[in-house]
Amino acid sequence: MKKQLIIKFSGLMIIVSLALSMSSCGGGGNKETAATTDTTKKKEESNVAEISDAQYSTLGVKLEAVSQKALSGVLKVNGFIDVPPQDLVSISTQMGGIVKSIPVLQGTVVKKGQVIAILENQDYVQLQQDYLDSKSQHDLNSAEYKRQQTLASQNVTATKILQQAKASYESSMAREAALRQRLRLINIDPDKLTPAGIRSTVNIYAPIGGYVTKVNTNVGKFVNPNDIMLEIVNSNNLHVELNVFERDAEKVKTGQTVRFTLTNDSTERQAIVSLVGKEINNDKTIRIHSIAKGSFNFLPGTYVKAFIETGKNATPALPETAVVNFEGKQYVFVSTGTTNEKRKDGDTKVYRFKMTPVTTGVNEGGYIAVQLPADMTANSQIVTKGAYDLLSKLKNSEEE
Repeated sequence: MKKQLIIKFSGLMIIVSLALSMSSCGGGGNKETAATTDTTKKKEESNVAEISDAQYSTLGVKLEAVSQKALSGVLKVNGFIDVPPQDLVSISTQMGGIVKSIPVLQGTVVKKGQVIAILENQDYVQLQQDYLDSKSQHDLNSAEYKRQQTLASQNVTATKILQQAKASYESSMAREAALRQRLRLINIDPDKLTPAGIRSTVNIYAPIGGYVTKVNTNVGKFVNPNDIMLEIVNSNNLHVELNVFERDAEKVKTGQTVRFTLTNDSTERQAIVSLVGKEINNDKTIRIHSIAKGSFNFLPGTYVKAFIETGKNATPALPETAVVNFEGKQYVFVSTGTTNEKRKDGDTKVYRFKMTPVTTGVNEGGYIAVQLPADMTANSQIVTKGAYDLLSKLKNSEEE
């Protein structure tokens, strides 16, 4: 009997021990699963940088989608903004005069046909008088010539008299035509000129629209014929003139895209190669002419840095500033949206950016080829300015 009790008690202890062991094992599994979930969640959150609306503005964050760039062949060149001959006009006059009025300054925007100067001279009066006298004489000679033609047809007058009338008629016609053209050269319409309309001043009109770049005269100054009083530039068709070394000239073709930036301006603009020069300059370069896309108020002579895309194969690329290097790997920050949150200092908009690893390739002309993850769309908005600021904020938040 005693043996049976001992055996039963021992069996009960074994059962209890097994139950406790299984319970212990089951609890440990749940804790391990929960710990794994928390770690994954923290890892995902650690790759997301958050900034407020004020920080977004302060950092000057810019977003851009991946674009196709020809990075396999890019020439880095220098140049300047130039004006085509037809868009740079020097204003002068055919007859000298004293400047009575000049209502424009350097930089003034003018329209085609606008009065930009008024000149005064007594010679203008004399020219108008000569024209009106010539016109009256021509009308008289014309009538006399017609009369002599009629008489000659009736054999009433001599042939010599008819010939004299014809000579006088043609001479007065030539004089009137010459004076008419001289009046037009000083912007006086001969068809509207009457004895009562004779004036001592003439208007100088802007032949094109644009802005004044030079003013070489002033009120009261006598302007001689062909003196350049002003210069006007039409800025709608400015060219980007580039200097390409002789060894690289054969790579440049008309129609290629040019990406350029102005001095002290990070905004990238585009132009199209329109002409490749055929003459080698003293510095062993060849002039490349390219037409800027769109209308920009460039200043002629402004220095530019440019990249000519000579490659044929385009590849997905981003500006160099979009890619950050951290612990030997390349990352970009992708916008994941915004939310409105309540904070101690009031409601604010919060921007979120996910730090995403990418594979990079060739780096040329300020752009770098990138290969995006498979789960990332091509139109995703990526930070192209302020990426390293976001990286710094993200890693500082982790340390805190």
